[in-house]
Amino acid sequence: MMQLISDHAATDKVLKQLQTALRSSDLETAHAKLDLFWARLAVHIRAEHLHLFPTILNRVENHPSAPSLKKAQTVVAQLRQDHDFFMHQLALAVAIMRELLTLPHQFVDPEGLNNIKKIILEVEERLLKHNDLEESQVYHWATILLNSEEQATLASQISTELCNRPPRFTLSTWLDETVAR
Repeated sequence: MMQLISDHAATDKVLKQLQTALRSSDLETAHAKLDLFWARLAVHIRAEHLHLFPTILNRVENHPSAPSLKKAQTVVAQLRQDHDFFMHQLALAVAIMRELLTLPHQFVDPEGLNNIKKIILEVEERLLKHNDLEESQVYHWATILLNSEEQATLASQISTELCNRPPRFTLSTWLDETVAR
């Protein structure tokens, strides 16, 4: 699950760049970083939803070292709720940002900008707890539930998803944010 942990770090790097742009009221850069952050997080979430979570839930029941199925289901349900929260909040931030970008270039709407900052702060705070839960529990479960061949297969599936960037991003833009991998 190292690629997911590395992706957490790469996504956090984009989040920090977004926050810097918001603090300096650089709407063009903030818009680009917000869009990239939203996309990177969506790709990460897709990898977990399509591959990690189903694998864990399918294997946890019959393994003596694993958590109970009920605990695994509860944790995965919480993570899915977090994912829904992130995507909804970031969609809201993008909508506000798009509205701000329609204003004359010399005018910055402080209320709109503050709303975006508030949303991003809420996402960041919840994301910190969320990533800790994933890294301390769910990613660890994969290492105890799967043999090395199964782990390699899962890692390959996850890597494929993480590299499946939306076409609006150039490879250079996408990779500039993932050098930590």
